[in-house]
Amino acid sequence: MKRIAIDMPVVGECLVAECAYNTGNCCRARAITVGDGIHPGCDTFLDATPHSRARQGQAGVGACKVAACQYNDDYECMTDQIAVGHADNGVSCLTYRQRAAP
Repeated sequence: MKRIAIDMPVVGECLVAECAYNTGNCCRARAITVGDGIHPGCDTFLDATPHSRARQGQAGVGACKVAACQYNDDYECMTDQIAVGHADNGVSCLTYRQRAAP
């Protein structure tokens, strides 16, 4: 398998126990996608059991589709790390901050 290495923010904490990628409050997906254009939901969330067998590795933020977030630059997250958890009746990026009006 070919592999690539890129710099991306990490998912520092995932508080969504029912997600298949969550093991010990750590996201074990290779990368996640945040947002639907407006809401900062975790598009990678998968409500399933059993959970991932992965015990090592930490997810990165591969893409952010929420243009209104202050950390979004050309659909890439530019903060060091994010947290994911329950918010607004869904699973969301808790690090999301509305961009200041120009």
